[in-house]
Amino acid sequence: MGGKQRSRFLRVRCSDCGSEQSVYSHVSSVVRCKVCSKTLAVPHGGKAEIKATILEAME
Repeated sequence: MGGKQRSRFLRVRCSDCGSEQSVYSHVSSVVRCKVCSKTLAVPHGGKAEIKATILEAME
């Protein structure tokens, strides 16, 4: 099955403190900023709802 990969890691920037970290696009639990604890991603029907600025999708 040579389909396109649907899940990937995303580099995101926290809107509160500006810290950058990697987040999986299909998280199964809440992901918080390692610096200020702001919520960056929440699970939403299999795919993550990203609450931060997405800087890039990593291959």
